[in-house]
Amino acid sequence: MMPDDPLNELPGYALRRAANAMMAELTARLVPLDLRISDASVLMLIAERTDMTSSDIGKVLDIQRANMVPLLNRLEAAGLIARKPIDRKSQAVVLTPEGRERLADTRAIVTCFEDDLMARIPDEHRPHFLPALRALVGQPVDP
Repeated sequence: MMPDDPLNELPGYALRRAANAMMAELTARLVPLDLRISDASVLMLIAERTDMTSSDIGKVLDIQRANMVPLLNRLEAAGLIARKPIDRKSQAVVLTPEGRERLADTRAIVTCFEDDLMARIPDEHRPHFLPALRALVGQPVDP
């Protein structure tokens, strides 16, 4: 990034650059587990749940149905998830024992990544960082 770049003064541009850099870093950290960020997100989301359908997962993670099918197929082929009937029409996506093991490693990587990310933010800005991001996406901000 060039210091005299006028785009550096645009908050949206800075946010996009920061998000791209952080996602690239997390992607690299997940390579040893043979996981993508979306894979890790699914594992973490369904960890303690036995009632989440693929549709529920897609809504929470903002993943379109067309993209959910290959994502879940990849996780199922890797032996990390299984589908269990909820009722006559719905199937829950749950972790397998191997998925639980991979989840533990995933959480360790994500926790380290999140700690490193927050360490880059000056101390005085840390309490406001997550609330500011939540406000941008329309989530409730704690007072």
